[in-house]
Amino acid sequence: MFSDKDKQQIQQRGSNLQTVLSQIENFKTGFPFLQIEDAAAVGNGIIRLNTEDLEKRGALYDKKVASGTRPLKFVPASGAASRMFKALFEALEELETNDESEVLKNKAVKEYSDQIDKFAFADELKEAIKNGGDTNTLNSQLDYLLNDKGLNYGSLPKGLLKFHSYKSDARTPFEEHLVEGARYAKNGKNKAKLHFTVSPEHQPVFEKLLAEVQARYEAELNVEFEVSFSQQKPSTDTIAVDLNNEPFRNPDGSLLFRPGGHGALIENLNDLNADIIFIKNIDNVVPDRLKQVTIDYKKGLAGVLLKHQEKLFYYQKELNEKHPVALASGFLAEAANFLENTLNTKPAENQYYTEKEELYHYLKEKYNRPLRVCGMVKNEGEPGGGPFWATNSDGTVSLQVVESSQIDPNSVQQQKIAQHATHFNPVDLVCAVKNYRGEKYDLTQYTDPATGFISTKSKDGKELKAQELPGLWNGAMSNWNTLFVEVPIETFNPVKTVNDLLREQHL
Repeated sequence: MFSDKDKQQIQQRGSNLQTVLSQIENFKTGFPFLQIEDAAAVGNGIIRLNTEDLEKRGALYDKKVASGTRPLKFVPASGAASRMFKALFEALEELETNDESEVLKNKAVKEYSDQIDKFAFADELKEAIKNGGDTNTLNSQLDYLLNDKGLNYGSLPKGLLKFHSYKSDARTPFEEHLVEGARYAKNGKNKAKLHFTVSPEHQPVFEKLLAEVQARYEAELNVEFEVSFSQQKPSTDTIAVDLNNEPFRNPDGSLLFRPGGHGALIENLNDLNADIIFIKNIDNVVPDRLKQVTIDYKKGLAGVLLKHQEKLFYYQKELNEKHPVALASGFLAEAANFLENTLNTKPAENQYYTEKEELYHYLKEKYNRPLRVCGMVKNEGEPGGGPFWATNSDGTVSLQVVESSQIDPNSVQQQKIAQHATHFNPVDLVCAVKNYRGEKYDLTQYTDPATGFISTKSKDGKELKAQELPGLWNGAMSNWNTLFVEVPIETFNPVKTVNDLLREQHL
């Protein structure tokens, strides 16, 4: 199947032949659906914080940071903005053959055109059009917005677009994350560490923007920023195959590899060193006037994590440093109860661990894992994965973030459970990636490889099959200890289309 030249190409990417062969086997066999047992809900896997709880957890987080806990904010920011402008790209193409009045019959295009002055990029766009276009025509408005003769927004990542207007300037999501991070991701010495994953072609633009704004924001916010960037590793790309599951080849005969999806970022996350890591998507930001609820809940989630981590570390230490015979009477039963009822991992069905040593080894394995707290929002019709109790590959049942594509569409029973979901995943995570000794876990060892995803794409007019790795907050964190906490809908304000910027939350 593979020539020496192919093997050399694989090696040069930092991958290995066995990994690529496993990926091809996945194409042949497909990935199994995840078996969900129940929808998580408040009182059944989801914690609800009242005002007092939120304040206590936030105060605990502030206290820990003041005494040396080191936080970091991790933002996946490589996503292109092109999908935000799908309707506008189509409109620009239609204007080649249709009158403007016809194109404006599209509701999304008309909404954009009618309210163009409300966008944070409006003034910059007008200036760009003056260089050669007509500010009054839809064609110029779209051409200069999307293409490189103007703002080139159709080719930039979301993080570099102007999202929000302020009295003296306009901010990009990248800048909003800096401002937000200064409020909850700074250490006891007023240093805020943020890490952005970006695409290779856009990293210089991010770095240029950072150089332009860093000093100003540091002065305004009384903070010192430490900002770093990384790119998805070529070794995490997955091989593409044709419809017969044979390696898809480029015109020059080389193998085609494609990015492995956001699950590949577990490698980037694994390279970072911090005690607490906040994870949030690049487009989920709001103006300053609405930030406080996000700040409060970010600290609250971190406080929940730290509160439970104290007990988790106690059990870790006992299990790692004592022989089962030396453990206090009742300790194992107590640790098993905390694992099942607080850390939300239940043993496999019919597995009772009657032997003391068996239970000891089971608990030791399950306690020696990273810990995450995931914010969950009440489901109001937004797309996205949801919180469920699911059966894992080792037979245990635990809380998992499950995408709809992971649930068997042909199973009436599974779909019935899915329909009972009360919350969805807004990608609002706080992670602890070290053990009680302060040693960092190798996060790549806590994934579930069987939770990947296969899709159909095309290249050079030919159909192909592509494979995504287990998602960052799905299968890539499948084998973590997990807590779910309800967060208010006000903390979730993503921008999926350009017209989302016309929502009240972004104006």
